[in-house]
Amino acid sequence: MRRSFVRGCGLFLAALALPVFAVGTATAAKSSTNKLAPVTINGSGSTLQLAYDQQVILVDFHKTQPTVTVNYSGVGSGAGRQAFIDQTVDFAGSDAPFPAADAAKPKGGAYLYFPTVADPITVSYKLSGVKSLQLSAETIAGIFQRQITKWNDAKIAADNPGVKLPSTAITVARRADSSGTTQNFTTFLNKAAPSAWTLGAGSTVNWPTDTQGASGNAGVAQIITKTNGAIGYVDFSDAQAIGMTYAKVKNADGKFIAPSTPAASLAVAGAAVNADLTYDPINVAGAKVYPITSPTYLIVYQNQTDASKGNAIVAMLNYVYGAGQKTAPTIYYAPLSKDLLARAKSQVAKIVVPAG
Repeated sequence: MRRSFVRGCGLFLAALALPVFAVGTATAAKSSTNKLAPVTINGSGSTLQLAYDQQVILVDFHKTQPTVTVNYSGVGSGAGRQAFIDQTVDFAGSDAPFPAADAAKPKGGAYLYFPTVADPITVSYKLSGVKSLQLSAETIAGIFQRQITKWNDAKIAADNPGVKLPSTAITVARRADSSGTTQNFTTFLNKAAPSAWTLGAGSTVNWPTDTQGASGNAGVAQIITKTNGAIGYVDFSDAQAIGMTYAKVKNADGKFIAPSTPAASLAVAGAAVNADLTYDPINVAGAKVYPITSPTYLIVYQNQTDASKGNAIVAMLNYVYGAGQKTAPTIYYAPLSKDLLARAKSQVAKIVVPAG
């Protein structure tokens, strides 16, 4: 399997300082497509899609358009959407649409959602002597609301017949920043365990005070890997990159399913797509579906004001919808379904670029 060029050495550093990754303009190489004017485009947002953006946009796309510099800062979906609202970036990466209260705020006017890939959200843990677990939504809800505080709790045992569980205290790790991963994780609990989950769904929620918060998926991963008895939600690509242990999760059909790109692809295929190309693959029906599957989007202004930037953004999106879809599974992301991909490709033509 391919790895993003910074994954192995940079994951835990990202937990300490939010990363900005860039590919510099190279003037010697010639593009295999129409060569664009030298330009820099800036984006920020989701850490769940960070590894995909690093590999596909910052490395692979750059090889085809060496005069284009792309910067992307993994600051979380909420911060990325706010930067887009304020027009301090040219595009945002987000794992969720704008909340209704913010939908009309972007200063650049009309905008478009461009779905890119999907990624399972793992329920990762570290527990000495236990390498295989399965968890229902009700049990996960109890753990993250701190109603279940020991690993040998009867509800965890009921999900795992025959597994010897220690009395180790549970440490809950969760996102401290405004996060699309949090929004999709809590949306799953809201859908799958409505009578058990009481904290609601959103990019931020009022977590119990004795949980441990961290910025970015990498920050949550760091807490888990350093703490015996810890559990948290981490995107599949990050979890795979550092060899984390994660549970099978009970899906809408009552089957315990491990996170994987094929199981995420089934979730994407089973989701209804809205007119604006947003979609919800969380807890859709299907015996082999992984139920906590997150969409990802690039958010772009429809009416571009700079010709060079607009042309570069169009070229970037076309690359994502071409070779970028083939790359996705090699770095543990699920590509779009055929129908959604066709609709996304067509939507690129809605971007209005001024004559340059």
